[in-house]
Amino acid sequence: MKPGERVFPVRVHRTRLHVLGRLEVARIIPYEEAADELTKLPDWSPLEGGCASEVLVGPPGTPLDFGTTVPGELLERLTYRSRRAERRLRFVEDGRLMRSIGLQGVYRLAPESAAGLDRLVDGAAAPAAGTAAPGVSPG
Repeated sequence: MKPGERVFPVRVHRTRLHVLGRLEVARIIPYEEAADELTKLPDWSPLEGGCASEVLVGPPGTPLDFGTTVPGELLERLTYRSRRAERRLRFVEDGRLMRSIGLQGVYRLAPESAAGLDRLVDGAAAPAAGTAAPGVSPG
């Protein structure tokens, strides 16, 4: 990871992949040096004693949304990129994720896959016509 990159936290539930939101990374802080940043969070205790070695800090990202399901056609095209090659997400059958082992960790998305998740998150974050998002005044 490096500043300027985007992070998409995901969750798997009942063979469906949910993208929870998006955060743009501004800084990466070693966990041992992040106490000032972490104490600003309402509840950072789950990170204590865990396996976190770094903390990603950025401006407020999109609101967390547990209802945004990655459509089957996007799930089937989801591709990761490494220095050596690109690979599709494994264990996808008929638009469903049969095993989540391929999602455990942090992976770099191919540009087309990142753009697909961006569109999905932006669509989920858009308020319905005639309404305002929480904390945002219309006009």
